[in-house]
Amino acid sequence: MPKSIAICVYALTLAFFGAFFIWPIWQILQGGFFDADQFTMKYVVEVFRNPIYLEGLRNSFGVAVFSTLLSALIAVPLAFIADRFEFPGKKIFMGLVLLPIMLPPFVGAIGVKQMFGQTGAVNAVLHHLGILATDQTIDWLGQGQFWGVVVVTALGLYPILYLNAVASLANIDPAMEEAAENLGCTGFKRFFKITLPLMRPGLFAGCTIVFIWAFTELGVPLIFDYSRLTSVQIFFGIKDIGGSPFPYALVSVMLFFSILFYAIGKGLFGRHTFSMMAKAGHAGGAKKPGVLGQAICVGIFGVVVFIALLPHMGVILVAFASDWYGTVIPQEWTMRNFELALGHPLTVSSIQNSLFYAGVATMLNITIGVLIAFVVVRTRLPGRHALDTMAMLPLAVPGIVMAFGYLAMSQEGKFFSFINAVENPTVLLIIAYAVRKLPFVVRSAVAGLQTSSETYEEAAQNLGARPLTTARRITLPLILANLLAGGLLAFSQSMLEVSDSLILAQQAQYYPITKAIYELMQFLGDGRFIASALGVWAMAFLAVTIIGASLLLGKKLGAIFRV
Repeated sequence: MPKSIAICVYALTLAFFGAFFIWPIWQILQGGFFDADQFTMKYVVEVFRNPIYLEGLRNSFGVAVFSTLLSALIAVPLAFIADRFEFPGKKIFMGLVLLPIMLPPFVGAIGVKQMFGQTGAVNAVLHHLGILATDQTIDWLGQGQFWGVVVVTALGLYPILYLNAVASLANIDPAMEEAAENLGCTGFKRFFKITLPLMRPGLFAGCTIVFIWAFTELGVPLIFDYSRLTSVQIFFGIKDIGGSPFPYALVSVMLFFSILFYAIGKGLFGRHTFSMMAKAGHAGGAKKPGVLGQAICVGIFGVVVFIALLPHMGVILVAFASDWYGTVIPQEWTMRNFELALGHPLTVSSIQNSLFYAGVATMLNITIGVLIAFVVVRTRLPGRHALDTMAMLPLAVPGIVMAFGYLAMSQEGKFFSFINAVENPTVLLIIAYAVRKLPFVVRSAVAGLQTSSETYEEAAQNLGARPLTTARRITLPLILANLLAGGLLAFSQSMLEVSDSLILAQQAQYYPITKAIYELMQFLGDGRFIASALGVWAMAFLAVTIIGASLLLGKKLGAIFRV
């Protein structure tokens, strides 16, 4: 890439991020820290004095901590077993453990709410077993909303940590573990002394993402009617965005803690890397244990997959039910919910809207992502690594913060008021999706360029091909699989983006799928059944895209979720 083009790409990318990443954040900080153009801390201080806000912060921090721990307890053993052992159905199980990421946790929460509600499946089982009297019920979610949010969030996010753990294990030099074993360090001792420290950079990269996403989770607590979280307090505070500084102050506090958690994870835990020879250069590889060992591996994967997919099973059962009240499974089945889901005015327009928003955002992502990847990998431009880091930062900044920032910067009287989200959020939703999902495409494109030789490009240029012709006819075809994988992930994740959709889409005609599902859940009668059917359609769509991306990238898929 010529230096002049590289500089133009750098400048345009900085302008894009300045307008739609830095500026929204500045609008939040300005609203929370300035009063009549005078800097003040009183609003932020009041957040820490207000017992309701403090409780929300404590609960959000608790959800993040326990969700991350539970995700790690699920993901690390699974990744280790998948990397080190061969067992029947391994490829199938490795695909199944990724399925929970195909649906936003808040949609899975619909199934959990049905199963653990007072008239749900769990109480029905207890009635059949005689543990509960027929006139007694346990309000599982009423008594344990906090832990319900933790479990559902962890079951939705552990695949991110699993992918990072698998990628980290794949890069470990077996010679190091063999040397430790020769010195008498075996079993669990070798794992905790040698393997786990070597996994640390990738593992903590995944933990950082899971922690921040859990800390700012909005959809699950909304479905569980759990309002004592900062994210939900921000959501309900949007109506005061034009006249009260406290929503700004609350979002500023959430942003501060998110950046702090990211800095701790990146600076203290993910700072050191280890130089190792390629794994393929050694004889080490997955081993086939005995019959009992294989049975244990299958059992562990089977139990995790069953538990992780319970919320999705619940959603599927609700979608096929004509009614489900006080029984273990629905007594009557129907396809009517799917017909209604594809015929309801709210769902038809939401599917069309999501396809349009996500499609345009993905095209924008691929264009920007490829240009950034070229600058980072194919040039020696000073500051190119800073450009790469900047492109990955949207993974670390909570979606609810960015959505609130977009809403703030488009208020009447602001510079971007001409794209007012209240009147028509289309432009802001496309930009929000593009910014939030850009890291997927950038990381995929960078990985593709790093593994494709420059020799072909140099040969083409030596034969007279111009740089743009070389890129179009040589480089892009070589990295097409990576671009397809990154584009599929960006598109699928945009289709079911939660925070941006719930906050920015305020009129029914502009609802994307996730906002339509949330609104349908508020309807009496058939609302939850139609919402579940719409969720199943979304689940099937995302299953295809995630499996496709996994086949194209393999174990490299985990690198997409690193910052």
